[in-house]
Amino acid sequence: MSELRDDDGASRPGAPNHLRSGDPEPASLDDVDRALLRHLAADARVTNAALAEAVGIAPSTCLSRVRSLRGRGVIRGYHADVDAAAVGLPLQAMISVRLQSDARDRLGEFLGLVRRLPAVRDVYFVAGADDYLLHVATAGSGALRDLVATLNGHRDVAGTVTSLIFEHIRPAHGL
Repeated sequence: MSELRDDDGASRPGAPNHLRSGDPEPASLDDVDRALLRHLAADARVTNAALAEAVGIAPSTCLSRVRSLRGRGVIRGYHADVDAAAVGLPLQAMISVRLQSDARDRLGEFLGLVRRLPAVRDVYFVAGADDYLLHVATAGSGALRDLVATLNGHRDVAGTVTSLIFEHIRPAHGL
């Protein structure tokens, strides 16, 4: 098994989710857990006291519930929502990647390449005609063209399709 890192940098053993057999059992969540998740999805920086008050539970209960959700893998991490354009990466795209039919035993090699590419913000293993969907952010069209050339240059990539992102709208519900 390989060692992976959670979003907060904590290591955990195991293979990537798409290489594991079977689907995980959904976590057992009650109404309080769901309320906690809704509030945290809306504002992960909320204090424990404010979160407890919003949900109507004691702060100590709130803390133990959030720790339990984290320990059970329901909460995978807390993230800053960074505006890519504000940090010099105004051109975003989704790149569909189709792998060669004989590449199934080498998915880890392709993922190794993708993890080393700083423009890649998110990676999705998908069903359908394509195998992966990559969310990328680049400084401009030249950088995007170079990234696509790098992907297409990998021995296991059969082809890519790039779609530019004009606007990203995050739903208000957060979950």
